[in-house]
Amino acid sequence: MSTLFSFRGGDCGAWRVTRMQTLCGEALPSVERVDISAGNASNEGADWILRGVVSNIRYATGRELNVLKAVQAPIGRLEATRAALIPIRKSTVWWDLAQDERRAIFEDTSHHTAIGLDYLPQIARRLHHGRDLGEPFDFVTLFEYAPAHEAMFDDMLARLRATKEWAFIDREVDIRLDRAAN
Repeated sequence: MSTLFSFRGGDCGAWRVTRMQTLCGEALPSVERVDISAGNASNEGADWILRGVVSNIRYATGRELNVLKAVQAPIGRLEATRAALIPIRKSTVWWDLAQDERRAIFEDTSHHTAIGLDYLPQIARRLHHGRDLGEPFDFVTLFEYAPAHEAMFDDMLARLRATKEWAFIDREVDIRLDRAAN
């Protein structure tokens, strides 16, 4: 079953924005807070809203899925008071590739899943698909972690962004969040 999530940027929400950095493409307007909710949230009072559905994992093999399920932590852990919301859009060139060609770049060349596994269970993640909804980003990934694991999270991102897969990203915004702060 797919579940729709809304990420509403504005002046209210449980997550305080500590940093917004546009890595490529068009920026999102700066906001003070992000509200994350299941379902289709209203645009009213929001500076921006992103939506995505949690769906099947597109490029993982059965073995990789089993390993992920065995070690992946859930979103919403009490100690995970830091988060990163990273919306990305991949280029037309990426989407023009056949599924097996994308899989080869994603995992065989870039080792996306293998890199992520090096940081589990400390870093929790939930991937939201927006492309088929007509959203401005293909994916919105929510990562959560404890403050003690922030350097680990930054290392994971650096490794992922250094891969061949990232050459196909034409829009990316890195939004850092803190749940503990008021």
